[in-house]
Amino acid sequence: MRVLLVEDDEPVAQSLRRGLIRYGFEVEWVATGRAALDADPVFDLILLDLGLPDTDGLDVCRALQKRGDSVPIIVISARSDETDRVVGLELGADDYVSKPFGVREVIARIRAVMRRVTPSPAQQGALDAGGPDRYGHRLAVDRKAARVHLDGTEVALTPKEYDLLAFLTEEPGALMSREQIMEAVWDANWFGPTKTLDVHVAALRRKLTGAISIEAVRGVGFRLIVNDGISTGGDPAGTTR
Repeated sequence: MRVLLVEDDEPVAQSLRRGLIRYGFEVEWVATGRAALDADPVFDLILLDLGLPDTDGLDVCRALQKRGDSVPIIVISARSDETDRVVGLELGADDYVSKPFGVREVIARIRAVMRRVTPSPAQQGALDAGGPDRYGHRLAVDRKAARVHLDGTEVALTPKEYDLLAFLTEEPGALMSREQIMEAVWDANWFGPTKTLDVHVAALRRKLTGAISIEAVRGVGFRLIVNDGISTGGDPAGTTR
């Protein structure tokens, strides 16, 4: 997915760009409104700061909308005033993120906007049915309500347990590094030990035994595997390599 990042604050831009690239996005960074308007309209989404050095970001948003490219725009700004937020949305921005923000929040907003704009067939089916995302025969994750059901019964998860499961089920089977997970579920600027991650993984294994497996790859991270069949048991400790 190709993203145009319009941000004049270099440390903010570089940090956000690195985070997005880490999650598989292609990112082109420009620092002015003029450069944003001159860029080839080949992007899937635009992240637009309002405090640009050469023009107001709201004017850039207005100009982009007048071009009729239909590229979704997420405004990112230190302006938290409600008026700026309302004006930005009325000009056609699809969402508004106030600084300071974490990479995880921005990625969540991007994915939410893209689901609304161009949902995948599977996502469209879920939206049409108004139901949760299903993983195998047993597990259902209702992202709108932030609830999880196993065999039709709601599972009591802590907020962080839910966030961890929601993140890992975005790409079942994909190996996620500990750093990716900590940044996405806890904080983009997390420093220190990551033992809390192991505790939450163990809790999910225990509460969702048989529906999923969370494999530990030593020195790297974790991989969530969906168990398609009906299972009455499993190895709650997962697989460590």
